[in-house]
Amino acid sequence: MKKHHIILACSLIFILLFYKEEPGVNLSIFALVLTGFICYFFQDRFSERSHLILVVTSVLSCLAFAWYGDFPSFLALAMSVLFLQFKTQDVKLKIVQIFPLVFLNGLTSLGRVFMFQQWIPEKKIQNNSAKKFIAFFVIPAIFLGLFFIVYSFGSTHFSSLFTDYTLDIDIVNLILIAILGFYISFSFWNYWVPEVCYEKNELLDNDFNNSTEIKNQNTFSFLDIDFERKSGEITLVLLNLMLLVFLVTYNYEQFFEVIEKANLSADTHERVNSVIFSIIMAVGVIMFYFKGGFNFDNKAVWLKKLAKIWIVLNGLLIVSAMLKNSEYISVFGLTYKRLGVYAFLILAIIGLVFVFIKITKQKTNAYLVNQMVWYFYGTVLLCSFVNWGNLITNYNIATNKCVEPVFLTNLNFNDDARREYFTKNNLYGGPDEIQREQMIDHYQNATFLSKALYYDFLNSKK
Repeated sequence: MKKHHIILACSLIFILLFYKEEPGVNLSIFALVLTGFICYFFQDRFSERSHLILVVTSVLSCLAFAWYGDFPSFLALAMSVLFLQFKTQDVKLKIVQIFPLVFLNGLTSLGRVFMFQQWIPEKKIQNNSAKKFIAFFVIPAIFLGLFFIVYSFGSTHFSSLFTDYTLDIDIVNLILIAILGFYISFSFWNYWVPEVCYEKNELLDNDFNNSTEIKNQNTFSFLDIDFERKSGEITLVLLNLMLLVFLVTYNYEQFFEVIEKANLSADTHERVNSVIFSIIMAVGVIMFYFKGGFNFDNKAVWLKKLAKIWIVLNGLLIVSAMLKNSEYISVFGLTYKRLGVYAFLILAIIGLVFVFIKITKQKTNAYLVNQMVWYFYGTVLLCSFVNWGNLITNYNIATNKCVEPVFLTNLNFNDDARREYFTKNNLYGGPDEIQREQMIDHYQNATFLSKALYYDFLNSKK
């Protein structure tokens, strides 16, 4: 099947799925169609294990969106299908390039669609083709039309077979859906990669290709390599000492000072925020000093040791923040934000591990970015697969923490547990609960293609 055939086929499927429908099961079906087309038409390009993994995650993400229909599952679905397409079509390009390319193609597709020679192959019309068209279509259509007019005058019932009905078609909706479907299909199957992406792709390699050339390169033109190395050592010594003092005071304030319960929330937020900024700056410092020559400098032994100490101390800081977040949860209960803190801190630990590997194995800064993209993607998948709202609700009810009716009502996908708890304790979530129940009724009464299947499996309201 040619590229323009796939685009038109996907556009037609999009129209059939989304005409007079809201996003729901239809979006999952459309994403499954895209995944199936990639697997069928480009199966010869499946050369790595990552292709099979992305096929599996794409299917699972489609099922997750069909079930929940929320933003995390949509983000997982979009990333999975786009990653699969990108890894299949442009194997050599680093996956991090997909983010600017999606934005770029979202804009350029509006103009490139009119460059027909780029996506519609030229085809010469032979005389036989013209003859077939005239003989098989034009002439029969003319005679059919003439005899229809004659027979219509002779029989009212015959005429009514073709005239006594109206098509229930929303033309505006149909046109808008057709345009949107074609735009999405065109952008997906005929995306454009500028030449600069191929030319600069080597800058995103995990390993240095010219280690001998960059070995003695200095960052600043006005500083010799020896002065810069010594500057890095002094900087890291001072930063390690400062971080060590901060660790002592941070943990003393957290675990030995008596803090009023009313101030625990504000103190925890301030300390977690300081940890977040500290980790980001720590990774930035390492990437600054080990972006080039110092990776291969035999004299940079102390610089590397100090950098590794800096990484270990930051790891201890993360562990302290996790313990503080756990204490906070034990006092106040679970929320999305507190789970998000865990997610960030775990990603930070993974990032520090890759920074350590980068220094030890002499990897590029791009190595760290390339690895973290996949772990971020894994985090998105985890967020889309797990019913966090129900987990938070059950935990808080079991521990009797953070069980205010309005808070529980605003959690997602916890309706069975919420209803049971409210009924048992005679609680009412106010206007938010009314709005929540109206949304459930809306999804339960929607057509199949517009559904989020989770709501169809809820128990009847008590």
